[in-house]
Amino acid sequence: MPKQWKKENLLKAYRTMREIREFEERLHIEFATGEIPGFVHLYAGEEACATGVCLHLDDNDKIASTHRGHGHCIAKGVDIHAMMAEIYGKKTGTCGGKGGSMHIADLDKGMMGANGIVGAGPPLICGAGLAAKYKGTGGVGVAFFGDGASNQGTVYEAMNLSMAWDLPCFFVIENNGYAETTSPKYTVPGVENLADRAKGVGMPGITVDGFDFFAVHKAAGEMIERARNGGGPSLLEVKFTRYYGHFEGDAMAYRSKDEVKKIRATVDCLLQFRNKVVSAEMLTSTELDAIDQDVKALVDDSVVKAKAAPKPPLSDLITDVYVSY
Repeated sequence: MPKQWKKENLLKAYRTMREIREFEERLHIEFATGEIPGFVHLYAGEEACATGVCLHLDDNDKIASTHRGHGHCIAKGVDIHAMMAEIYGKKTGTCGGKGGSMHIADLDKGMMGANGIVGAGPPLICGAGLAAKYKGTGGVGVAFFGDGASNQGTVYEAMNLSMAWDLPCFFVIENNGYAETTSPKYTVPGVENLADRAKGVGMPGITVDGFDFFAVHKAAGEMIERARNGGGPSLLEVKFTRYYGHFEGDAMAYRSKDEVKKIRATVDCLLQFRNKVVSAEMLTSTELDAIDQDVKALVDDSVVKAKAAPKPPLSDLITDVYVSY
C-alpha cells in the first residue's frame, strides 16, 4: 500500500465501498418484502473493483455496466436516493422509474446504463471511445462485464475493434467465479486467467486480486492513464466472488455451505482495507466507524423516501421513446 495516499482519498475510497455494501445489503432485505418490482442482482463482495476503477474517472468518462450494476453506479457518482427510487419503480428515480434495477443509467455522470443483455457493454464503449477520440475530449470508455460474458462474441469483437481503431477504451472482466451458476473451470477449461484472452488481439491484459482494493486501483490507474494518453486499450481481470446469488431468490445450490462465510471472515475487501489503513496509522477505526454510521443513515433515508415517492403516471408510457436530435 503506497504511503503517498492522501487521507481524504482513503476516506473517499472506504466510503464508496461502504455505500455499495450497505446499499446492497439493504436491498437484500427489502426485496424479500415483495415491494420491489422486477429482478435484482446484488454486487456485494465486489466493491473493490468498481471503486478501484471509478476513482480514476470523472463525469467526462463513460462506463457501460451489466445486470449487476448498482456498484458501478455508486462508484461513478450516481445519486443513491435516485437509485433507490428507480429500483422501487418511482417517478423520482434516475430513469423516472422506467428502468428498474437492471437498467439504471445517468448520462450526466457518464453512466451509460446497467444492461440485461450479457456482453452488451463493450460495443457501447467502443462508441464512447470513438466519440472521445473524434471530439478530443480526453475521455475514456470503460466496459465492465463478467466471466460468463467474456465468452460472448460481442466482447471479443469489441476488443478487436478498439485495437483496430486505437480507441481510449478499458475492458474490465469481473470474474466472480460463477457465470450465473457455472464456474469458468467448466466453461473455459484449461485457462487459468481470462485476461490471457487479450493476447488474441494484441492487447495488454493482467489479472489482479479483486478483494484487494489497492491492487485493483493501481492496475486500473495505469491502464486508464494509458488509454487517456493515446496508448490504446487494455484488459483487466478482477477475481473475487459475489456474496449473494446470481439474482435475489437464487438458492445457490451450486456453492458449498460455508463458502461465502469463510470469504467474508478472511479476505473481504472492506475488512482488508480497514486492517491495512489502521495498522499503517493512515486512518483510525473511529473515522471508519463514523463513515459506517453515516452511510447506514443515508441508505435508510433513501429507502424511506423511495417508498413514499409517487409512481410514474400513465402518461409517461409514451415519453422517452424517441430521441430528438
